Amino acid sequence: MSRDEVRLSPTSLRGLAHPLRVRMLNVLREDGPATATLLAQRLGQSTGATSYHLRQLAQYGFVVEEPKRGPGRERWWRAAHQNTILDREVGRDAVADVETYLRAVASLYAERVDRWLNELGNIPEEWEDKATLSNWRFRLTAAEAGELYEALHEVLGRYRRDDPDVPAPDGAEAYVVQAQLMPFFQQRGDDDGSVEGNDGSVGGDDGSVGGDDGSVGGDDGSVGGGDDE
Repeated sequence: MSRDEVRLSPTSLRGLAHPLRVRMLNVLREDGPATATLLAQRLGQSTGATSYHLRQLAQYGFVVEEPKRGPGRERWWRAAHQNTILDREVGRDAVADVETYLRAVASLYAERVDRWLNELGNIPEEWEDKATLSNWRFRLTAAEAGELYEALHEVLGRYRRDDPDVPAPDGAEAYVVQAQLMPFFQQRGDDDGSVEGNDGSVGGDDGSVGGDDGSVGGDDGSVGGGDDE
């Protein structure tokens, strides 16, 4: 694990398992250091609420103070890590906290999709076929699902991370991949093993608005199996 990653323990998971804390940590990771006042403005919260939750995030090691930044006496905070990893073993030992945390992450992902949809009309022409909101439905064994999981991580690992310390060429933009790999164990629909995007999704094999959704083990505290983004 690199210093840019934090691997959750049952104790630190408890400190992060709050919707506002997940949102605040994501803002600090995406936009850089901020004060409680700035976070309150961005998230539509009171300064008292963001100040309290910053202290809680600091107590559990998710944020650290950024000294000597900006005028005035208000403290600035930055994210201590860029990635959060939740191991399966921790999840088994803290089921209630895991559910609270994952629901907060899922809500954050939905907010990000909404923000992207709001910007659709402003996407430059050269980027129009480089995005997607899609789903595929498979019928897999556990072993096959594991192969897909590993293959997805291998592909994502080939590409440059959005990191201020990593040089990027001219024309590079923030490009987010959100991955949800979800097994459902109640039989639904046909039993023909078909592969489909059956919910009216946009994207897939037809060259429509293009890629896939979700982020496994991502910058905002999503779930990984050990090695992840």
